[in-house]
Amino acid sequence: MVVVVEHNATEKNIEDIIKVLHDFGFDVHRSTGVNQTVLGAIGVKPDFDMRQIELLSGVAHVYRITEPYKLASRSFRNEKTIVDVGGVKIGGDDIVVMAGPCSVENEKQIFEIAQRVAKSGAKILRGGAFKPRTSPYAFQGLGEEGLKLMRRAADENGLKMITEAMDISQIELMEKYTDVIQVGARNMQNYNFLRELGKSTKPVMLKRGLSATFEEWLMSAEYILSGGNKNVMMCERGIRTFETATRNTMDISAIPVVHAKSHLPVVADPSHGIGIRDKVIPMARAAVAAGADAIIVEVHNDPDHAKSDGAQSLFPNQFEEMMKQIRLIAEAIGRKVA
Repeated sequence: MVVVVEHNATEKNIEDIIKVLHDFGFDVHRSTGVNQTVLGAIGVKPDFDMRQIELLSGVAHVYRITEPYKLASRSFRNEKTIVDVGGVKIGGDDIVVMAGPCSVENEKQIFEIAQRVAKSGAKILRGGAFKPRTSPYAFQGLGEEGLKLMRRAADENGLKMITEAMDISQIELMEKYTDVIQVGARNMQNYNFLRELGKSTKPVMLKRGLSATFEEWLMSAEYILSGGNKNVMMCERGIRTFETATRNTMDISAIPVVHAKSHLPVVADPSHGIGIRDKVIPMARAAVAAGADAIIVEVHNDPDHAKSDGAQSLFPNQFEEMMKQIRLIAEAIGRKVA
């Protein structure tokens, strides 16, 4: 249920409305926009008479949210959420680019890549310190040492940092080192993990599961939002279909569809979405044209010898070319690359 507060309602009015909702057993989430305050009352009460709330002083409108995801819905918040990552704002008019290697391999590698992507215009350094791999014998990442290297490389090049957490035990480390916590596709429905991320002080980028519907994806975001963390970004990273010519099928339609359903920013990951180096730039162009709020791509200084995902990683000069191209497309649709 959504309670829209009158423009001239006092803070006392709002506190009284919240108290009444709590007394009825609702969990209340407050959203204050530029022009309006909205209260999201979460709770399964099919026979609840909304007139009991409509009559309260300061209430303008009350209506039910029909979507199963409440806090992620545009019914709860019509204005777009802008996630502020230490001054880098995702979800507004500017398109933010995140770039870096799949895995942090050593000091020389991560510092060289950080320098190159920053020079080309990236704002956030991506890279994995903990790697979820299909094979237990594949490179699993450097762990905390990788986080330390990445933090230093980001700071020395004026970048923010995003990296993946694989389970609850790693959240404390992420709070210490990173600016954004990434949830991988395999963890999209790890609900205990998502609940804990709801308590985190860091923004979360939630990747779409390999076969997840939009509703399932948004319901996963709901777990984080309901825990109190409002800084959530959705990341389309390709889904698994019957096609074998590409690693995954990049679902560009996810960008405008999720924007229509939700106020949360949408990030596109063409590296995982297509899995083939020379196809990444065309998919990045398409994602910008479709309205993505950010692009995240893999860049490696020596992708032919990368310890993971070398085949889909751009060379630094290719990344520079991608930046030139998406700037032109962003300008054509009235936006710009930050």
